[in-house]
Amino acid sequence: MSSIISQSAAALCISVGSFSDPADLPGLAHFLEHMVFMGSEKYPAENGFDAFLKRHGGSDNASTDCERTIFKFDVQRKYFREALDRWAQFFIGPLMIPDAVDREVEAVDSEYQMAQPLDSNRKEMLFGGLAKAGHPMSKFFWGNAQTLKNEPREKNINTYERLREFWRRYYSAHYMTLAVQSKETLDNLEEWVREIFIKIPNNGQPRADFSDLQDPFDTPDFNKLYRVVPVRKIHALTISWALPPQGKHYRVKPLHYISWLIGHEGAGSILSLLRKKCWALALFGGNSESGFDQNTTYSIFSVSITLSDEGFHNFFQVIHIVFQYLKMLQSVGPQQRLYEEIQKIEASEFHYQEQMEPIEFVANICENMQLFPKEDFLRGDQLMFEYNPEVISAPLRLLTPATANILLLSPEHDGLCHLKEKWFGTQYSVEDIPQEYCDLWAGDFPLNPDLHLPAENRFIATDFTLKTSDCPDTDFPVKIIDNERGRLWFRKDNKFKIPKVYARFQLLAPIIQESPKNLVLFDLFVNILAHNLAETAYDADVAQLEYMLFPGDHGLFIRLKGFNHKLSLLLNLIVDHLANFSTTPNVFSMFIEQLKKTYYIILIKPDQLGRDVRLQILEHHRWSVMQKYKVIMTDLGVTDLMDFVNRFKAELFVEGLIQGNFTSAESKEFLQYFIEKLQYKAPPAEPPVLFRVVELPQTHHLCKVQSLNKADANSEVTVYYQTGLKNLREHTLMELLVIVFLCLNISATTQILFDSSFRYQVYPSCRNTSGVLGFSVTVETQATKFSTDFVEGKIEAFLDNFEEKMVNLSDEAFQTQVTALIKLKECEDTQLGEEVDRNWFEVLTQQYVFDRLNKEIEVLKNVTKDELVSFFMEHRHASSRKLSIHVVGFGEKEKETHGDDQSSSSPESQDTEEKTSSYGDVSELIFLPASPILAKASRITDIRAFTSSLNLHPYHKILQ
Repeated sequence: MSSIISQSAAALCISVGSFSDPADLPGLAHFLEHMVFMGSEKYPAENGFDAFLKRHGGSDNASTDCERTIFKFDVQRKYFREALDRWAQFFIGPLMIPDAVDREVEAVDSEYQMAQPLDSNRKEMLFGGLAKAGHPMSKFFWGNAQTLKNEPREKNINTYERLREFWRRYYSAHYMTLAVQSKETLDNLEEWVREIFIKIPNNGQPRADFSDLQDPFDTPDFNKLYRVVPVRKIHALTISWALPPQGKHYRVKPLHYISWLIGHEGAGSILSLLRKKCWALALFGGNSESGFDQNTTYSIFSVSITLSDEGFHNFFQVIHIVFQYLKMLQSVGPQQRLYEEIQKIEASEFHYQEQMEPIEFVANICENMQLFPKEDFLRGDQLMFEYNPEVISAPLRLLTPATANILLLSPEHDGLCHLKEKWFGTQYSVEDIPQEYCDLWAGDFPLNPDLHLPAENRFIATDFTLKTSDCPDTDFPVKIIDNERGRLWFRKDNKFKIPKVYARFQLLAPIIQESPKNLVLFDLFVNILAHNLAETAYDADVAQLEYMLFPGDHGLFIRLKGFNHKLSLLLNLIVDHLANFSTTPNVFSMFIEQLKKTYYIILIKPDQLGRDVRLQILEHHRWSVMQKYKVIMTDLGVTDLMDFVNRFKAELFVEGLIQGNFTSAESKEFLQYFIEKLQYKAPPAEPPVLFRVVELPQTHHLCKVQSLNKADANSEVTVYYQTGLKNLREHTLMELLVIVFLCLNISATTQILFDSSFRYQVYPSCRNTSGVLGFSVTVETQATKFSTDFVEGKIEAFLDNFEEKMVNLSDEAFQTQVTALIKLKECEDTQLGEEVDRNWFEVLTQQYVFDRLNKEIEVLKNVTKDELVSFFMEHRHASSRKLSIHVVGFGEKEKETHGDDQSSSSPESQDTEEKTSSYGDVSELIFLPASPILAKASRITDIRAFTSSLNLHPYHKILQ
């Protein structure tokens, strides 16, 4: 590349969060995090900072936790000094103009509504509500229109004044820690920071301190069984304990040691025993170290288990196995051998870790500065420093049946749970733990002999030598094997110089896309293969040898990463399990049930359903998730699966990429092992890696479907313009178009058009659909705020506004956008994985344009504004091939459009006692009519009938 640059970044952590919310204004800390970004006295433009960052290849974000709030941004190095000054003004003199309050409340409310259908949020809200009255844990941290606008008005509370008061009290310099990263001299950076941040006010008041509010869950409500109706059709069990805060023991990390054993998946573990009984699919044990899980008042320790149907019906026995394992750990006590093994693994990973993205690195450091002494800012959260059995034993002794909270999620609870959590509407019930189990766990119950500590780990790397290359150095991967059964690409790493390897393979098989049934059998096969591997490969996972198996559209993807010393052991293990694949009726049945839930979860998410509908229309021969769901509901058997697997393994084409600390000779052995163990034949013709794509008509078509979750108000609208078979120049123009979209102050434009409610949910995208280009604008909204037809009209007005702005853009401003994209493409890789991802995309799509970035930079150097404007106008007007996809949520705004039936089960209209099941039928799409706003659009109500009449583009790759 012509030049190498890296992003500069800064992050600031303030030791205040949602625990400090006033009782009469829930969500105020979160709201203030939003409001400080709405312009400053020095730079008053309401979204000026966002616009500045986007013009210069940057981004920003912020988050509010229980006791801390973090702000972060990155930008091109050249503009870092100015960006720091603009950013610091939010903490020196934020405008927070009264006019912006109501608008920004709507943005907070949209976040809240988007969070409602997520089970993780619903569980947290329910769990927090179990805390003692008056403890900050029981507060409503999110905030919404009700708590920040409607109720304050009714109570004559001036939200704006209280916001100002909160800022003055808590956004004080002595509560703040700052981290900056840039390729400047340290003297320069220190000078900038002193000069810019010295103006942040310091009120000298003591920090908010909640450390005297310990034991928040020491209440009769905690040690109960809570049955919950989840949004997703899953069975999940969570056993939780509230322990004394453990932050001060960061050098020992007792909960990390305990969670490492609880979450172990090898022989002797909880999950190993549960899998043998076909009772569980996954288990997580430990403490997430988020503010919710760990703060100055308590530390949560949880064991979360994804249950099978059989496991759900035996959930008390599952709990008993967990308690037996804990009793075993308590009886044997902490083990120095195991502690030192974990210590060794994590020290190696720390020593050879790859560089994080600058924006994530500074965010991590500025938070660490609040938690650890100076000498441990960089390592306090990552290393285990000292073995101390007493410190480990103290929380381990507290993990008893008598102090546990049990949360059981299952769709089978639907209609049986008559309590309702206030903020997220989660249906639940509460009951005492049956006396027979209380008596059992209070006594000296025997231990299952299958539960024991893990054996020594043979996958731990001990050789970190950097290898000598056995072939000439190259800038890009080179082909070292190419025959009818496989192709292998290789590049020896000489830049990052770490003893790690990335290995990726796709096993292409023509059988996969023959029918929806084959796709379902393929999903089953990959899931069961991963299940079969789980126990034996877990030691590799623990030893930082990462692996992933997942079903692609045309083949099985295998991804490996880790220290090169033992990576071949892991690959051989995977291929051996692939060659000797088998299953039992019980395991097969368990994964049939799991896949039903997986497909269901995809179908009830508006964004996933919208994507599935869009690709089903565009990509010929793509089978939909709904078709797969119908197949999984039929009578499939083990024989069907084994017949499919045998056919899959019989004819394959294996293609791979290996990069890192390996030689070409070692790499060739990887592909050779596939060939030797699987003994497969080459397919008659090389299987495709793309779909053929339909050519949309030169008219506007609309496919409008009902969301399949009756309790979800979220809607999604995507307006897509198909551009067609284009080359690299047009693809680069499309990327530039998206950058210009973002940089012409999309937030301000959105405010004008959408009354500000969508500021965080408007997404322009460059679409590469199996090689056919297009661009789209996606808006996520809520049916409680707007109808999708109204939103589509606003998107078109938005595009008109954008077109006008682009036409009137000065040449200098246009060149700034071009330069920003060039700099983004020139940005130096921070880790080997980024380079591998780019090269793997070329292998995956069989395009092999490994120097694509350089070619795109050359295009950008001579592109003109007139060319970009013509490109946009041509495909939006003269030859517009427009497709709109609406996934319509449930709410009063859609009721106005579609009548009473549509929103009969909207969240607002459901009383707890009268609520009907939210688990609707997801086996058929419900096509909705358009309102008069979109009367001119041609409706699609039968996708197959529509696409069968269209021309198909030939297979296309963007090569030159």
